[in-house]
Amino acid sequence: MLDQNYLLKLTEEYGTPLYVYDGDEVVRRYQDLYRFITWPKLRIHYAMKANYNPGILRLLEQAGAGIDAVSPGDVIMALQAGFDKERIIYTANNMTDAEVAQVRDLGVLMNIDSISRLSKFGRAYPGSKVCLRFNPDVCDGDNVHTMTGGDLTKFGLLMESVEEVKVIVDKYNLSVVGLHEHTGSGLQRTESVYQSMKNLMAIASRDNFPDLCFLDFGGGFKVPYCANENRVDYAAMGAEITRLFEAYCHDYGSELEMYFEPGKYIVAEAGHLLTTVNTLKENRGRRIAGCDSGFPQLIRPVLYDAYHQIVNLSNPNGNPAAYDVCGNICETGDRFAEQRELPEIREGDVLSIENAGAYCYSMGGVYNLRPMPAEVVICQGRVNSARRRLSTEELINMIIGETTCE
Repeated sequence: MLDQNYLLKLTEEYGTPLYVYDGDEVVRRYQDLYRFITWPKLRIHYAMKANYNPGILRLLEQAGAGIDAVSPGDVIMALQAGFDKERIIYTANNMTDAEVAQVRDLGVLMNIDSISRLSKFGRAYPGSKVCLRFNPDVCDGDNVHTMTGGDLTKFGLLMESVEEVKVIVDKYNLSVVGLHEHTGSGLQRTESVYQSMKNLMAIASRDNFPDLCFLDFGGGFKVPYCANENRVDYAAMGAEITRLFEAYCHDYGSELEMYFEPGKYIVAEAGHLLTTVNTLKENRGRRIAGCDSGFPQLIRPVLYDAYHQIVNLSNPNGNPAAYDVCGNICETGDRFAEQRELPEIREGDVLSIENAGAYCYSMGGVYNLRPMPAEVVICQGRVNSARRRLSTEELINMIIGETTCE
């Protein structure tokens, strides 16, 4: 992991707020999955919605990863980063006809999750290859908003719709080459992974789908966000995943490919958001440390009540005290942490918000018209790539330039 003094030096060159990513850690986490899951035909598709930084994409492309894309923008950026179309699978939901045509014209495999869209796809593109996403009927995740299985989700075909699906497939001579499920993000129980696999494999018979080349079990692998949080035993989990899939393939009569689509696991712990404290105030016993970043630049705490560790890089050995670490946005909820015990914070100190590699920059925006932070990717102790921060004037000019008045 990146040294704290090195992170401080980066702020001298690039200023704050600043996102820093450890590229070596990203590649290690990607390669770890092949150590844990030993199935010979394993393919890891990176869920690039977690972090679409071009430098990270290039590193994963060079490492041999595939891409889980959820928008035409994802597909186009992945192709520009060097990924072959065969390494991309398109798993959007509530697709328009226009985006389906756009992605199909780019040669990317479509993953469809509704009867309505499957019928439209079949009519428009008879004889095509397709993947189908099913609701695994398993509900798990680190927040109710990140649980993608079960009764309340908008995602996936229902398991009981298999016969209706087969009618559409036969009518339009579609070739179902893959089946997909995704349970949620930040899975809390390893048993959820096994059960969702079992549920998908139960319908993935040769009688139902004779042309299968792969089963895709989504992502959602958990990483620890709190200092005292235990790390999942992924070696043991990988062994059970391999055992289950080996038994399934024996019954199916063919050694299929196994796909997983992690995002958070690969990039979360590699990221840091560095922010400078510019204001200290005492509010009737509560110490408030005000920073030069805010929730539009790292939204997980306000959106999901997510916990991110915070490190005082400038004064790591200061006397501890409790602080509300707040941002610079006109919202009372603009807090990265509330009553968090940290080494003494002084104005000018640089804080590192940890585990900021996944669903942080990628979910960011310019609320209050504050530009997004700069980003740097570090590999082997050197800056591998950098993306500069827009000035306020550049942001405004970009917005005005997109507006026309009749």
